[in-house]
Amino acid sequence: MTSPETQPPAPEPASRPDRVHRSSAGIAGGVLLLALVAWLGIDALVVGKGRTPWLALAAMIVIVPLVSAFTLRPAVFVNDDRLRVRNPFRVIVLPWGSVASLRSGYSNEVVAASGTKYQLWAVPVSLRGRKRAARQEARQTAEGVGGGPARRGGMLGGLGGGFGGQGGAAVTGTEGPVRAQTDQIMDDLKELAERRGGAEAAQGEPSVRWAYEVLGPVAAGLIVFAVLLATG
Repeated sequence: MTSPETQPPAPEPASRPDRVHRSSAGIAGGVLLLALVAWLGIDALVVGKGRTPWLALAAMIVIVPLVSAFTLRPAVFVNDDRLRVRNPFRVIVLPWGSVASLRSGYSNEVVAASGTKYQLWAVPVSLRGRKRAARQEARQTAEGVGGGPARRGGMLGGLGGGFGGQGGAAVTGTEGPVRAQTDQIMDDLKELAERRGGAEAAQGEPSVRWAYEVLGPVAAGLIVFAVLLATG
């Protein structure tokens, strides 16, 4: 019989996967813009004369990373220990213990304990969504409906798993007013920050990393473009 001293340690529980928020409207717009750039760029490469193909190539090297950075790249990754914000040119990791507040104004922001503010590009403020939620709440009030159906995308249902659907849909809860989807996401993030802010695993200092995978190609394209213009 195995003694307690020789028993193998119990396996650590598997960490839950990140919940991801992304802007479906931004992704759709980015795909359309990239398709337009590819169409125009390839046309210039194929039928262009003289330096036109080279200028088109340099322009594509600059434009494609920039379009991707502002439309396809932004995302917010959430788990019980930290918030990871992937913005166009930076990646910010904030353990919940280092988060002072999350607030909404003209944009949604997370404020670190040091006072530094970081914008959540993947969770844009939707005025249209707020108006739609206000109309839906007024309609429910007029009809005498209480809280409406169970809300989507709450804490236990996964915080916006997959694409966050930031198109401005209204979200209803079992209690309380109707909320725009991006406002509901911010409410869930605030709740998680308050609940996990004191946890031992959620302590640490924020870290910021520049997105050299975006800045590098853009800088290279600008250099090629400048050389072509200077030698013209």
